[in-house]
Amino acid sequence: MPWVIEMISQYGYIAIFALLALGLLGLPVPDELLTLFVGYLSSTMVLDYSLSVLVCFIGSITGMLISYTIGLRVGQPVVDRYGKWVGLTPKRFASVKRWFFRFGNWTIFIAYFVPGIRHVTSYVSGISAMSFKKYLLVTVAGAFLWSLLFVSIGYLVGSKLTFI
Repeated sequence: MPWVIEMISQYGYIAIFALLALGLLGLPVPDELLTLFVGYLSSTMVLDYSLSVLVCFIGSITGMLISYTIGLRVGQPVVDRYGKWVGLTPKRFASVKRWFFRFGNWTIFIAYFVPGIRHVTSYVSGISAMSFKKYLLVTVAGAFLWSLLFVSIGYLVGSKLTFI
């Protein structure tokens, strides 16, 4: 986490955007801790609360849209070729796709709140060739609620800490 703090102190909102976009691509960025910290910084007036929520939302959406595009363009060949190395056999992946077609909307929305799962759902959405409009609608709703919730929690906890 110290490198995240350093990035935010050096580059501000641009770092928040980039870190969330990269984190949602699957790189090891502590997304929840980052948004909580951004909320805390907003409570201490280092960052603007509304702008922080907006930047977290846009960074999150960017990462999810890139993941969807990667899944759509190159996902299936990668799964076919390398899936067996991580236990993702063609039969198992077909089962995942069927389940995803049935519950995909809820999976994407709920997965925003489950670390690790949120990163995979975008790739699976792309590989499954989910309708982009449907994907975008569910992703925007999930990203907004997730960003608002975690930045707000950081803000509220931070405001309580400043009075102690």
